[in-house]
Amino acid sequence: MRTYVVFDEITGKESGFVGEQLVARGSELHYVDRMELPTFQTLEDPGLVLILGSHLAAHDPVNAELVEAESQFARDALDAGVPVMAICYGAQLLARALGGTSYRAPAPEVGWQLVETSDQKLCPSGPWAQLHSDVFEAPPTSTLIGKSAAGHQCFTDESRNARAIAWQFHPEVPVDVYDRWIDEDEGYYREFGTDTDALKLENRERAEVAQEAAHRLTDSALDWLQQG
Repeated sequence: MRTYVVFDEITGKESGFVGEQLVARGSELHYVDRMELPTFQTLEDPGLVLILGSHLAAHDPVNAELVEAESQFARDALDAGVPVMAICYGAQLLARALGGTSYRAPAPEVGWQLVETSDQKLCPSGPWAQLHSDVFEAPPTSTLIGKSAAGHQCFTDESRNARAIAWQFHPEVPVDVYDRWIDEDEGYYREFGTDTDALKLENRERAEVAQEAAHRLTDSALDWLQQG
């Protein structure tokens, strides 16, 4: 199965634990830069689309053209019968693509947080790594299965020819990448009271458990997506 992974150079090709498990399940990962996103119809034999996070804000008007192009890419995939999996910015993007929305949160959601869930397979309660300043509202065609005090955390959608799942949290992120993301905006997170040193320590303590949880989640999501 060919999985096309949408990323951007600033955030990086960080499919992490999710990408690991997709490969373990027989997938070939092919990365496509959202800044130079091809039309979906030009992809060769796609089996899955994975939309990764980004430093961008999907709600910012300055990104409107890029967001619409990526939204159309996601809709075209689903209409062609190719399932879509989305993480963080990818979840915000997918929500907008399917009729929901996203916006700036009053404060960032940071650290290892529990999620209130109605589906322990497709959205286990965690705790999961969080690192975002924007949140989404699930589309009206979707089923909201996870939320936190900060907002919606996970939705599934079956309104088109293939299934989709989106997570606001970061199941994919390994320790070194999470630490790097914290360092890049450390001053911002400290403004909101985050002890970034303590968070980095917790990252290391949770590394093995986080990888195992991400692999289980990827398996559950992939099985569900392929049933559609």
